[in-house]
Amino acid sequence: DETMLEAIAIGHETIKEIVTFINGIVAEIGKEKFTYESADVPEEVFTMVKDFAWEKMRQAVLAVDKSVRDANIDALTKEIEAYLTEQNEEYLPYLADAVYKLEKKVVRNYLFKEHVRVDGRRLDEIRPLSCDVGLLPRVHGSGLFQRGQTQVMTTCTLAPLSYSQTIDGLDNEVSKRYMHYYNMPGYSVGEAKASRSPGRREIGHGALAERSLVPVLPSEEEFPYAIRTVSEILMSNGSTSQGSVCASTLALMDAGVPIKKPVAGISTGLIVNEEDENDFLVFMDIQGIEDFFGDMDFKVAGTEDGITSIQVDIKVDGLSLDIIRKAFELTNKGRKQIINEVLLPRISAPRAELSKYAPRIITMQIPVDKIREVIGTGGKVINKIIADTGAQIDINDDGILHIATPDQEAAAKAMGIIKGIVADPEVGIEYEGVVTRLMQFGAFVEFLPGKEGLVHISKMAWSRVENVEDAVKEGDVVKVKLLEIDSQGRYNLSMRDCMEKPEGYVEEESAPRRGDRPNRERRGHGDRFEKRQRRDFSENTQEDTTPHPGSRSREF
Repeated sequence: DETMLEAIAIGHETIKEIVTFINGIVAEIGKEKFTYESADVPEEVFTMVKDFAWEKMRQAVLAVDKSVRDANIDALTKEIEAYLTEQNEEYLPYLADAVYKLEKKVVRNYLFKEHVRVDGRRLDEIRPLSCDVGLLPRVHGSGLFQRGQTQVMTTCTLAPLSYSQTIDGLDNEVSKRYMHYYNMPGYSVGEAKASRSPGRREIGHGALAERSLVPVLPSEEEFPYAIRTVSEILMSNGSTSQGSVCASTLALMDAGVPIKKPVAGISTGLIVNEEDENDFLVFMDIQGIEDFFGDMDFKVAGTEDGITSIQVDIKVDGLSLDIIRKAFELTNKGRKQIINEVLLPRISAPRAELSKYAPRIITMQIPVDKIREVIGTGGKVINKIIADTGAQIDINDDGILHIATPDQEAAAKAMGIIKGIVADPEVGIEYEGVVTRLMQFGAFVEFLPGKEGLVHISKMAWSRVENVEDAVKEGDVVKVKLLEIDSQGRYNLSMRDCMEKPEGYVEEESAPRRGDRPNRERRGHGDRFEKRQRRDFSENTQEDTTPHPGSRSREF
């Protein structure tokens, strides 16, 4: 907190130079500002209302319950309306503004005079706190946080990194793995209205809570998940954005996200004396009425050790360093109180196990040059793995691969397929494969994903196999051993080397088979020629010249 205060002071000195430069431009070419006077309640009317209802308004606002306070003010408004009607009906158009102005002055005066809030709290006192986790069994994580009449329910959902939000802008495309959404439906303030698209409030509060928690999230390598939290405001009476920070911390821890430290958020308010700007009060944990009639909403979120986010709304011309210092002192005290007295007693650390409904992500590294093989042409290979296993698979350019699925068997199956694709076959290793094609001389077996080898008919069994179809059929699952990888990169496999050799087995001399090319080295041309009975033409006394029927005559 002291470091942040010092940084603000340094920034303030730098801004002075910028302001001086801008004022110099204005002095040279600036235009005269247009002045106007806003419509206000005539002093005569306000004095009349003040004299009639000051003490009644004081009693009306002194209520802990917001709905009771609102009911009291509605009843008093009707009394003031009747009073103005009696005095002069022309005063009635000023009724709403007069009541608002009176309520504001009463609340501010009560704080200054009594140093006590309208709900009876001290300036440094937080409203009653409570929290719970795991209220919604089907979601991956949930947290409920309540501070007075402000109640927030946050759910946490985990998903593969491919579900990260991609943001297009003028700069390069960026991806955001943590997303926080803030919703404030009408019923949270007792209204019945349609919920439409997010407005400025929803977008701003969601961004604030998101940035409050980003510094404590685990790295992508430590926790390879996309994380989405959604805060639903169930009841609103001030500081809902900081309530969503606390509820999000609970939901993240309930979901098993290993955050570095719990984060809490709280806001402080300010009232400055209209007659002396050096006379001010800073108070902690503002509720709705103090936000409306106060001069500041100073929101700070962080851990016990430091600040993760700051957001300030002010209605005065500026804040002194004394005001900022006091705000930091109170928010530091409030954060520690919420963390140590409320959050940690309910859930002391992130859960060791994820929800059974959350996807389990297995991370593995594959060689970069194998990425193309895993993806396949047009994504054919990876899409088939996803279809066969039901797992979600993401591959980074650096070869880091994530397999996500709630089913551990599916994850193991997908990992086995991928390991097979990227594995380099080793000679002498046994594999389990599927027969893909039958040939006359053997069978082709896919023993690793995308890798086929030949089992020659002579390597199918220890006994003689006459026909390939007698030993295997297409689709059969067989065990094979890789015998060699030839000079052309082809795999020669054996089925019989995975079987036990029969006792007394003697290797038979191979004979030519159908479809095989005869082994010419075994023919023994010389021996056969020597044994052949020769004809000695010199001993013949007569040559038979009668032609054989159907033969052609030859001349020698």
